[in-house]
Amino acid sequence: MHIVITGANRGIGKALADHYRAAGHRVTGTARQPTGELIALDVTDPTAHHAMAEQMGDQPVDLLICNAGVYPDRHETLENGYPASMWAQAFATNVTGVFLSIQTLLPRIKAAKAGKIAVISSQMASDTRAPGGSYIYRASKAAALNLGRNLAVDLAPSGVAVGIYHPGWVRTGMGGDGAAISVDEAAEGLVARFAELDLASTGCFRTYDGQDHPY
Repeated sequence: MHIVITGANRGIGKALADHYRAAGHRVTGTARQPTGELIALDVTDPTAHHAMAEQMGDQPVDLLICNAGVYPDRHETLENGYPASMWAQAFATNVTGVFLSIQTLLPRIKAAKAGKIAVISSQMASDTRAPGGSYIYRASKAAALNLGRNLAVDLAPSGVAVGIYHPGWVRTGMGGDGAAISVDEAAEGLVARFAELDLASTGCFRTYDGQDHPY
């Protein structure tokens, strides 16, 4: 299989790339500031998407994992935080970046046999989890969930399945040292979820360990 992973330079993205390479799959990883085998991609920049696609050539994409994301408002306060520029940055990465990644690579995903798209969202996207705070991250991940659900409807006739996933609370730079699971545990669970994704389950919102998450 040929797997494309955005934000593959660290955390969950890197763990997924390492797992798939170890299993013998071809992996195209991207990063805003790439090193090694990674391709340069600022997911907010349409020009960068086209450049990335040109580097990739015409090879089909069996699985696109939209993993690149930011969590800029962890320590903001309601009284004087959450500036407009932070909202714009987060939505450009967490929502528009997902859409541009899918839009750019869609011809190659359709060219694959049973091509798939995995959108990494968060349980913080669910309206069943609203403890307050992190307004920007929550709103952007909810938008990514909504985007994935609607793309699932539109792409089903083309044979492309779309799944949206909560990767768990993971010990990464984003999740923090006190998080519940390791990146390897998250990656192992997500790989299993992506493998089971098909047209019968397209539009699903699931956790890394296989639970259906309420929207």
